[in-house]
Formats: sequence, C-alpha cells, structure tokens
Amino acid sequence: MKARGAVLSRRNVHSATISEWGTLKAGDRVEIIKHAHVIAAGEVEEVSQSGNVLWLVPATPSEKELFLKSDGVEVRRS
Repeated sequence: MKARGAVLSRRNVHSATISEWGTLKAGDRVEIIKHAHVIAAGEVEEVSQSGNVLWLVPATPSEKELFLKSDGVEVRRS
C-alpha cells in the first residue's frame, strides 16, 4: 500500500498550473482557471507559437474558445 503523502504529492503535480502554455499539445485535457474558479474545460486544439494564445475545444458541446495569457487565466491539466 502506498503512503498517503506519495499519493497526494502525485495528485498535486498533476493538477499544477502550467506556466509555459507552449508545452501543451493538441489533445491535452485541461481546465482554464480565473480567480480560483474553473471557467472552462476541454481539449487543447492549438497553442500559438508564442505560447500566449490557446484554443480549447470544450468538454460540453459548443464552439471552441480562445484564451489569452494576458487575460490573467491559468491552465492546469485535468
């Protein structure tokens, strides 16, 4: 049986915010966070070369969304 601390630390690593959006790949599942609230979730469709713009295909059926790093949103893997 694994120690509780090892399980929790792995979970924290998985949910850490991603500061370099350019490391994301198409198909990565992420959540978009603003002011400590999840405002969107889905799959990355594309990230700009600069790593400052992210296109997201939402988990719920709707149109893809555009997020700008300059808008103060954070991204974490889901």
